[in-house]
Amino acid sequence: MDWPIAEVARMSGVTARTLRHYDEIGLLPPARIGANGHRYYEDRQLLLLQQILLLRALGLGLPEIGRILAEQVDEVEALRDHHRRLLAERNRLDTLAATVSRTIAELEQSRKDGTPMTAINRPENLFEGIQPAQYQESLRDFPEHAQEVARRVSEMTPQDVEAGQRERTAQMIRLAELMAAGHPADAESVQAEIDAQYRALTALRTVTADEYRAIGRSCVDNDAWRAAYEAIAPGLAAYQRNAMDAYAAARLS
Repeated sequence: MDWPIAEVARMSGVTARTLRHYDEIGLLPPARIGANGHRYYEDRQLLLLQQILLLRALGLGLPEIGRILAEQVDEVEALRDHHRRLLAERNRLDTLAATVSRTIAELEQSRKDGTPMTAINRPENLFEGIQPAQYQESLRDFPEHAQEVARRVSEMTPQDVEAGQRERTAQMIRLAELMAAGHPADAESVQAEIDAQYRALTALRTVTADEYRAIGRSCVDNDAWRAAYEAIAPGLAAYQRNAMDAYAAARLS
């Protein structure tokens, strides 16, 4: 049995345009092309598409996925390998979610009684599940920025790296609090947070308005970024993107 491209798109949630792109780059050729020019897919292609989507969900780029698929000879072993990757990612996200939950509780206690947060918990516990290498990998769609981040990190002490991670986590939590309080993305309080983020970003290198919007879209489109935001609060990734878009429209255009 085979399925037309429209049906495969419906079943998988992937657009027909994306499926055609996968065909064009040699990642997922259809089983056949009908006399009408439409692409048709069989069981083998559906399994291959599943593997592609699993690897995309793990944050891999299409070139790397192509290399992995080219090296595979056994479908069952390939699925076992994907399963191991998914379990490792699940464990990482569980750790990240626990880290954020603990940090929220510590911030609330710190605000309540004035106790420094680092007196409540060891500072290094703030960063369980958050590694600099993973952050740099998530910048793969912005190579110039990734290169500058890597250069700066190489010059930083471990204490400086921890301070930067602490501030990024705190920024995300503050934004989540504003979202939970019902502030729209273009509210002055939200835009003040975005302005601080923008200044930190441009301290590394100049960022154009279009590039800033693209970075904002990656908060949703980049799997690693979206997972980090959603671990703090559902909807936070889109809220961050919308806030950055509003900032670019108001201050960078």
